[in-house]
Amino acid sequence: MDMAPTPPPDGEPRWLDGDEQRIWRVYLQATALLDDFLDRQLQRDAGMPHMYYGLLVQLSDAPRRRLRMTELAKTMKITRSRLSHAIARLEKSGWVRREDCPSDKRGQLAVLTDEGFEVLRRTAPGHVTAVRQALFDRLTPEQQKSLGEIMTIVAEGLQPKEAGADLPWLR
Repeated sequence: MDMAPTPPPDGEPRWLDGDEQRIWRVYLQATALLDDFLDRQLQRDAGMPHMYYGLLVQLSDAPRRRLRMTELAKTMKITRSRLSHAIARLEKSGWVRREDCPSDKRGQLAVLTDEGFEVLRRTAPGHVTAVRQALFDRLTPEQQKSLGEIMTIVAEGLQPKEAGADLPWLR
């Protein structure tokens, strides 16, 4: 069966059909609700937004709990400016500190402090419970597998591979 889409007339966009429009809208609604649900849980339990939690997780998984700021921005898919602001807030909390990069005088490292690691350790059980409640417990194992496959295809398709691409962590 040929799955190639019918090309639109010159200059016309390929509009979403009714099913595609429904799927797109429910996707937007679900992701907004999921983000809000997880943000509220983390604000309530740890006084931090979901993105800050993600930064702490990335640092906790890194060797010696430290990453170059540029690598952290790339991993989190955020601009350097947004990362710098977030790290400044985490520094004020005592959860992260910055260090100069020994191999590159222009670079900086973000380092997860012992206090930050402890906050993460205390917060992780509630967060994983919230993730399970909001997402995984609602899906069958087959649906979970399909979701993983679908999101991998989407993420890989959106990850630019050409040099000079407009990437958030380079802005």
